[in-house]
Order: sequence, then structure tokens, then C-alpha cells
Amino acid sequence: MNKNLKAMLFAVLLIGAVSFAGESFRRTREPEAVPQTTAARQAAAPTQTTAAEAVTETTVPVVRAEATTGSRGTYTGLFALPHMHYTASDPENKRGLSTARIDHSFGVSTGGKPHEISVNSQAGFDKSGASAITYDNKTAEKVLYLTFDCGYENGNTSKILDVLQAKKVPAAFFCTLYHIRQEPQLIARMIRDGHIVGNHSDSHPDFSAISRTQMAEELEAVENVLREQFGYSSAYFRFPEGAYSECALDLVGSLGYTSVFWSCSYPDWDVSDTKGAQYALETVTARLHPGAILLLHAVSPDNAAAMADIIDTARSMGYTFRSLDEYGK
Repeated sequence: MNKNLKAMLFAVLLIGAVSFAGESFRRTREPEAVPQTTAARQAAAPTQTTAAEAVTETTVPVVRAEATTGSRGTYTGLFALPHMHYTASDPENKRGLSTARIDHSFGVSTGGKPHEISVNSQAGFDKSGASAITYDNKTAEKVLYLTFDCGYENGNTSKILDVLQAKKVPAAFFCTLYHIRQEPQLIARMIRDGHIVGNHSDSHPDFSAISRTQMAEELEAVENVLREQFGYSSAYFRFPEGAYSECALDLVGSLGYTSVFWSCSYPDWDVSDTKGAQYALETVTARLHPGAILLLHAVSPDNAAAMADIIDTARSMGYTFRSLDEYGK
């Protein structure tokens, strides 16, 4: 074999070896960029992805194509999470849990102390073992938990988010499915800014008046949109209008959610009856107490205008703001 032929064969073999090595390297690197397991997908998602995962016996995961091809395909840029299916335990309520409507009441706190109604409400949840909170009775520290209800957008949420970002205050936004679908960029910002997005149901029904199966469907609808479109899973639920029943509280808890009520609020949802930023500031700060869960409505222009002053005044009174994830710590 002459030298020229040998050189040609050597060159061909060298090119083939380099190509094979390159392909092998590419194949070994690709899986690192695309989580293939449920655990890996959860690790890529926010810390709030644990609530619904706790009920694996009631779920049938269906992996989205985007999650396995490397396309994140969500408003947040996070990997989409597996679809969830909630199966209501005891769907016919054979245990006979009460379905009588309970309207959450908190009482107006004064003098920096929670109202007796809030105290008794939390004590009742604790005694029954319900996964529900109305204020933090585990600490005497001057801590506050800021939460908002979001049924629809009224042009104020981004202003509130701007203030929270500037003041470095964590919050929880309880959103209906309508709001999530109508304002995906706002929802994505909440998540990216480190806030909690809570489940506030699909159609905002009275949970004491629907079946356990319907309750599960209400929560599932919101959960799956958050998972599929935002790569996010919610650990917290707020009953529409604060209306619930023993049966409803049991069902929501059985699906792995913590039901979040409140111990500090004021009538701020009627946007046709605004009273100004000063009124909002004075009313909210007068009702603060250690461990308070504040409920405000993001539709209120008064709240948006007063938000910075509410935070500054609360801090001047010695309060600090915590995330619901820090409840009881």
C-alpha cells in the first residue's frame, strides 16, 4: 500500500473517530439540561411545589411534551410540571361531616392584640387538626403575613408588586382561574419575584354548597394551569368569600393544601366606594397585631396608593413581614 493511500485511510479513520466522540459527548451532555424525572422537574420549580405532590395516591401524572424535550414553554421560563388529577376522598361524604355554611369571622383587633374571635378560630383549627390558619399563634413576635385576593385585574396589581419589590416584602396572592388566564404576565411576575400564588378556585363558588368531587375539580383546574403554564404548584388555598364547612375544610386538607384565612382586613373590595389612601393606611395599621394574616384586595386603588406607607408604618411599629412558608417558625 503506497504512502498516499495510507494517508487517506488514516484521515478517514481520524474524522470518523472525532465525529463519534463528538456525538457521544453531545448525548452525555443533553440530559443534564433537560430534567427527565419527576424529582428533577420538581427541583427546577419553585419551593411551593410540594403541596399537591404530597397526595400521590390521588394523582395520575401525565408528562407534558415540553418537559421532556427541553422546551420550558411556560410564562415563567420554568419547566412545566406533570398534570395532576385530584380524586376526592369519601366523595359521597359517608362520614356525615357537616356541610353547614360557616362564614369566616375574625373580629376587629385593637390595642395590638388579636380579637377573641380570631384566637378561638385558630384554637379550633389546631384542636381539630385542620390544615388551616387564621393567624400565627405560634409566636409572640411582631410578625405579619401579607396576602391579597385577586378575582380580576383593576390596574393596581403591578403597582403593588412594584412597592413590594422596592420594600423587599413577601406576599401571597390568591388568584382565581379567571385572573390567572387573563393576566398571565402578572402571575409570572409574582412567581419570579418570589411571592406565593395561592389557589382561589376556578369559578369562585360557595364551597359549603358543592360536592366534594366538585371541590376537588375546582382546585385541580387552577393547579394544572399553574403547573402547565407557569411550572408552579400551589401549597395554599383560600375559600371564596371565606365561606366553608367542616366537610369542605376536610376535603381541601386531604388534597394537601393549607387553607389560609385572615385576622386583619377591612371592606376594600368595592371599587365604587373608595375612601382614599389615608383611610386605608389608618384602618389597616390600627388593626395590626402579632402574627396577623392581612387580607387586602388587589383591585383597590386605595391599597395600591397606601401600600408603601402601610409597610413603612408597620415597620416603624416594630413589625416584620414574613412569607406564609415561614408560618409558625
